[in-house]
Amino acid sequence: MTHPAETRPGLSDPRSVPQLLGDLARDLSTLFRKEGQLIRAEISDKITQVQVGAGSLAAGGICLLAALLVLLQALVIGLSKLMDPGWASLIVGVVVAIIGVVLLKKGADQMKAANLTPDRTANQLSKDAELVREQVR
Repeated sequence: MTHPAETRPGLSDPRSVPQLLGDLARDLSTLFRKEGQLIRAEISDKITQVQVGAGSLAAGGICLLAALLVLLQALVIGLSKLMDPGWASLIVGVVVAIIGVVLLKKGADQMKAANLTPDRTANQLSKDAELVREQVR
């Protein structure tokens, strides 16, 4: 009686099990090395993409700041038609300063350490630990 693998062409392999395992280990090593190279290349591309994006954000921010300054100056000029230019500049400056202080305070409040703690995750970890303790009992 013949083995089923021997009756079909192309299914028999003259290599022994240790040879097959050695080839498998070598192929897996090559595969992981190639995958590592691919990951490094992709990460490098993504870092370049982030750098280009950050540069665009910075340039856009600078352009918006320049536009804001021009618009504020236009507001001062417009108010100068109704009042003394010095008072118009003072009013616009004070209003913009108040807006800036409010935004800074709001941002600082949001950046406090108490607001940045991962409360939901800590709570879930506590529940998980309690569940494990109950399972161990």
